[in-house]
Amino acid sequence: MQPLLSILQQFREHSPRTELPSVPEVLALLRLQGDDCAKLYAAADKLRQRTVGDAVHVRGILEFSNYCANDCGYCGIRRSGGVTRYRMAPDEIVTQAIQARTWGCNTVVLQSGADPWYTVERLCSIVRAIRLAGVPAVTLSVGVRTAAELRQFAAAGCDRYLLRFETSNRRLFRQIHPDETFARRVQCLEDLRSARIQVGSGFMIGLPDASLATLARDILFASRLDLDMIGCGPFLAHPDTPLGGKPQLEDREIYFKTMAILRLLNPRAHIPATTAFDALDPNGRNRVLQCGANVFMPNVTPGKYRRLYQLYPNKPCVDEDGAACACCVRGRIAGLGRRIADGPGHSLRSQSRAKTARR
Repeated sequence: MQPLLSILQQFREHSPRTELPSVPEVLALLRLQGDDCAKLYAAADKLRQRTVGDAVHVRGILEFSNYCANDCGYCGIRRSGGVTRYRMAPDEIVTQAIQARTWGCNTVVLQSGADPWYTVERLCSIVRAIRLAGVPAVTLSVGVRTAAELRQFAAAGCDRYLLRFETSNRRLFRQIHPDETFARRVQCLEDLRSARIQVGSGFMIGLPDASLATLARDILFASRLDLDMIGCGPFLAHPDTPLGGKPQLEDREIYFKTMAILRLLNPRAHIPATTAFDALDPNGRNRVLQCGANVFMPNVTPGKYRRLYQLYPNKPCVDEDGAACACCVRGRIAGLGRRIADGPGHSLRSQSRAKTARR
């Protein structure tokens, strides 16, 4: 299997527009075991080091509202859920984002449910204030928005946007997202690119009723999107949802193999070690950083709100504050022999596009 790893690594590093591998080839990688599996991780880690370096970008997630207009089948803050709701006031969001910068977060990720109370005007005002306060970069993750709204976010200073496509299987998408269509979500990703906002997307690994071939197709679909950031995590349904209690994958290594394959196919993308990996395995985020990831996202949400933003069970760090999370992150990164990155951490792809535009 080593020749296949070498081929994947070489053609994606040196010729990024070369045709992607086939579904059977990706399936072969997902089925690796033992020493071959270790070789996959090593190949992804080596490529990560060569293309995006050893520095880890630290991006603080601020979960500013758990109101949501959608009723997704797995999410703990779904519209029909019984969670106690909260909304942070705009000045509180800005103050906390500025505080996160002092904890070493050069990017703040403003994340919420699909909450219509935060109109485009309110969100733009918040983003503008955060950027004027000196925070190098702002990412929004607030659900599907119109092309016109996205252009306004860009004008206000929004650098990046995170919107997962969740699964490329249209049937599964309809089952878990009754309030949206797959086409609308993908259109939003295209609108983000048109608005010159760096695009982050990804999918859930191990969805119920999803075959290994579906996972292979998700990996290839994400790679075809030419994303600035690829954010994926294990499927973990909240127990009080229709999908609660669905079993996880028997082969736990598939979660980590998926991340390694994504790095091999997307050498220049930012890939975060998402929080859900620590819910799967206490050492989960460290492991993802060792098989291709280069971004760590500590939670900087004020303590009084953390327990109310329970997207999935066993969410880590709910009893800590932002300072403690940031301190923990620094220790984990240092323990891996890596360092924290300086600057805003814009994607290599966006930098290349900017250079091309200037010529």
